Amino acid sequence: MNDITVLAIIELMADKLDEAGLSFADGYGQGTTNAFDEACWLVLWKLGLPIDDLNSVQNNVVAHEDIASIAILFEERIRTRQPAAYLTHEAWLLGVPFYVDERVIIPRSLIAEALFDESIDPWLGEHTTRVLDLCTGNGSLAVLAAMVYPDVVVDAADISAHALAVARINVDKHDLASRITLIESDGLTGCNGPYDLIVCNPPYVNAASMAALPAEFLAEPALALAGGTDGMDFIRHLFQTVVSYMSENAVLVLEIGHEKRHFNQAFPELEPLWLDTSAGNEQVMLLTREQLALR
Repeated sequence: MNDITVLAIIELMADKLDEAGLSFADGYGQGTTNAFDEACWLVLWKLGLPIDDLNSVQNNVVAHEDIASIAILFEERIRTRQPAAYLTHEAWLLGVPFYVDERVIIPRSLIAEALFDESIDPWLGEHTTRVLDLCTGNGSLAVLAAMVYPDVVVDAADISAHALAVARINVDKHDLASRITLIESDGLTGCNGPYDLIVCNPPYVNAASMAALPAEFLAEPALALAGGTDGMDFIRHLFQTVVSYMSENAVLVLEIGHEKRHFNQAFPELEPLWLDTSAGNEQVMLLTREQLALR
């Protein structure tokens, strides 16, 4: 058998992914957007090579036994339609690694960008000491908030005990157990406000979109995705009580994905500040306590 390089095996596996008709982004995002990038990620991960530096290893020769194990990995990806992150048990959000498995959706919240790019900082200050990550999932936003704001403590709440078990892995992975408290809570019911900043990436996918999701996204917990007929069910409940969990100068940073039309229909009285993100300026909003109190 002729020697096969890292680049050659990536190209071969990318062709297999394309031929299998797998889904990668479809507007939701699970780590990669095309077959080549996903093949690169999986091959480099399987070989124990840096996943962000293909150029330095692309001409390395792949051992025959490694070729066989790579083939098995890609066969599993194609056969099960499991997202690649569930196979590697690792996902990255803004360069920070997180453990993931089938108990949580794959971290991809655009709120992470708002934390990192300082776009919400004008509404924060010395008064910002307590943060809530509501619907925390695998804990990624709680971890990032603790990293960005080293003087705050963070509560990370989720209705799913299974998700919180994954969040515990990530909190411990990043040595933040002293600053992040995990709370099992149906919405805000188990939380102990008031908070100075609440970030929330809730289930917001509307019923029609849920029905059209490809297999890769249906592999994720529906509890963390489905938001009812118009996607606004969780948010309706949130807005009924959130003010009482907010300090005087608190703000809520809320992600709604592609549901702006449904949001506007459900809450026509609200005029949120829409934050710029890599996916545009209609997916993440900022609302002050005052705005929410007046509705």
